[in-house]
Amino acid sequence: MVAAISSISVVGIAIGLGMPLLSVILETRGHSASMIGLNTAVAGLASIAGAPLATPLAMRFGVAWTMLAMIAAGALAFVGFHFAPAFWMWFPLRVVLHIALTVLFILSEFWISTSAPPHRRGLVLGIYATVLSLGFAAGPWLFSHLGSSGFRPFGVIIGLVTLAAIPVLAARNESPTIVADSETSHFLRYIWLVPTATFAVLVFGAVETGGFALFPIYGSRIGYSEADAALLLTMIGLGNVLLQIPIGMISDRVSDRRHLLLACATVGLAGTVFMPHFAANWHLMAALLFVWGGVVAALYTIGLAHLGSQLSGHELASANAAFVLCYGVGMVLGPQAIGIGMDIFGPSGFGWSLGVFFAAYIALVGIRLVRKIL
Repeated sequence: MVAAISSISVVGIAIGLGMPLLSVILETRGHSASMIGLNTAVAGLASIAGAPLATPLAMRFGVAWTMLAMIAAGALAFVGFHFAPAFWMWFPLRVVLHIALTVLFILSEFWISTSAPPHRRGLVLGIYATVLSLGFAAGPWLFSHLGSSGFRPFGVIIGLVTLAAIPVLAARNESPTIVADSETSHFLRYIWLVPTATFAVLVFGAVETGGFALFPIYGSRIGYSEADAALLLTMIGLGNVLLQIPIGMISDRVSDRRHLLLACATVGLAGTVFMPHFAANWHLMAALLFVWGGVVAALYTIGLAHLGSQLSGHELASANAAFVLCYGVGMVLGPQAIGIGMDIFGPSGFGWSLGVFFAAYIALVGIRLVRKIL
């Protein structure tokens, strides 16, 4: 469990360093923002394509060896960006990189969920989410010191990825085994088998990706400076880091995690309602976004814990693939929905669009809970 968490967290640092690095390199080569965005968007499509591969690969080669292969493939793809002279070459490299990362995340989360004690699963996944968030935050900090010129930042990424492989290699004999059931079903059925978990991560993917991408525009339209809007985004990230472990611990004391998922979505909806009313006071807005960011991020943490409490073995591995697939779908839907909402309704469309995702999820969980009671 420690091996999986430490490995994926180091990968998180590499991702946090690599993503801005690649965008800056493309910009210095003279490519337009739309072309950079198009190349980056391939990541979401590659994630959706890579999700079905995780369980079959792990069944054939083992969880640890598949993770090591994906770490190697991701490292080679990163190096390829440095040596690829033509822009078209970056598209297949993006595909390889993000398929590798998707399989890596699916299997690491499966490993963590399987190894975590059932009565401490929420706490363990809260630790995982916190450490991963710190890794993502450390990446841009490293980038600010390394810059984008030369091979040095790529060399650092190779070093980080090599470090990520060490704990997986050391714990390869402790990794869980995936054994197919007599009736192996396609992983997509797990989207509907545990919809409270899979749609929680879809909503989180939509809100996180769309909200982070468009919040600076929303902030400028309601009168914040670029610096103040950036600080508010930092408050969302800080809430994400600091609240995952406490909320994970709370989830371990709840008999049915769906009630907590419902509460998180309700806080998310309430936050979008109060945002316009708190906008005039930066400090109130910062406090709101701190709580809102942490609670909304818990949709991922608790959704993953709920998944682990309902399934095991091959089913859990397939469900993890469906879970990550739904996150990728949310990444595609969120920015589009929020952007359209702001184009139609102005700044208020930002909160309304976010609110639609939360309201739809609240309705889904409410129906599931009522049916259980009845």
